[in-house]
Amino acid sequence: MKLVLIFCLALLASVPFAVPLVVSPAYAADPAPQPVPKVRPIFFPKGSHGGTVGGRVLLGNRNLYSLTAAQGQTLTVSLTAPDDNAVFQIYEPDTKVQRDADGTLEFVGKALSATGNGDDATRWSGHVPRTGTYLIAVGSTQGEARFSIDVKVE
Repeated sequence: MKLVLIFCLALLASVPFAVPLVVSPAYAADPAPQPVPKVRPIFFPKGSHGGTVGGRVLLGNRNLYSLTAAQGQTLTVSLTAPDDNAVFQIYEPDTKVQRDADGTLEFVGKALSATGNGDDATRWSGHVPRTGTYLIAVGSTQGEARFSIDVKVE
């Protein structure tokens, strides 16, 4: 019996006790906000009216692309995602991209018809309303999305 008691005491002595964790105020603060993603311009090969870009985007993030078009030109954008899990929005010139108080990406500007947040656009064609640099934001609807975008301006 004494042997069992000694074994139990030895076992208890080897188990670490919970010690309260004290976190320095410098580490307790919220992490630094994420920067706004870089806008990547879409360039067309010389003599061409269109081009293709592609990549990957995680759910909750956006890849941003820009292109220049003149008022009245026809812009055509087609997005292809092997898993059908990517969509885009197209914003008019002078749209500002920033993070809101929660850190969510926010677009301050006007989206082209049927390409706004929630429209889940994968194809769009129409005349652009004014001359300037348009912004295309690509996001995932589920997990990590692989995609390519074909863009044409005529």
